[in-house]
Amino acid sequence: MRVSTGFGARPSAGGFETFSWYFFRVSGVILIFMVIIHLVIMHAANDVSHTTYQFIASRYANPFWRLFDWLLLTLGLTHGMNGLRIMIDDYVRSRGLRLTALSIVGVLLLTFFMLGTITLITFHATGNLGPACVPTCR
Repeated sequence: MRVSTGFGARPSAGGFETFSWYFFRVSGVILIFMVIIHLVIMHAANDVSHTTYQFIASRYANPFWRLFDWLLLTLGLTHGMNGLRIMIDDYVRSRGLRLTALSIVGVLLLTFFMLGTITLITFHATGNLGPACVPTCR
């Protein structure tokens, strides 16, 4: 079993593997900034107990935040599944098992991408559902 150091050379043949190599690095850098923004807005600037339906509805009233969350979903899923694909290619020796594992990864990618996209597209605010923040302690 070989252990990858993560410092491999860029694929020289071109094609999908070269695209994947570049995508992995670029998406990783973009994801660092997007995740920090997400964490600051959702967990540092706002109390987690105040993250209610109304908070999300007011946030999603602005198309920018829907696009931001969709890009975070898209980059996070494709970056993670690409990493999983590389690990499967590196460590699964059996051709049939590798094909099965890569097929499962592809199905999971499509399923979670469609579920997340449908949720972001079809979300519509439906009036007032109660107080903006219900304190949990009395």
